[in-house]
Amino acid sequence: MQTRNKFMDDMSQLMTNAMGVAQGAKDEADNAMKSLMDRWLADRDFVTREEFDAVRAMAQKAREENEALKARIEALEGKAG
Repeated sequence: MQTRNKFMDDMSQLMTNAMGVAQGAKDEADNAMKSLMDRWLADRDFVTREEFDAVRAMAQKAREENEALKARIEALEGKAG
């Protein structure tokens, strides 16, 4: 027959509680760090991927229009010259 040792039961309970507290502290630190990073990134005015892609598409279209206008100008100058 096995007897229960009160000291060992108390130590086991203490360790279990300590692990729970440590896990809670880890979760709290993770949340705090995520919140800090979110605020820091928001303050930096970074653009989203969608915004970046939209501006890139607009720039590409403007580049193509500029090339077309340049070709028209050169054609008109060729006729005038």
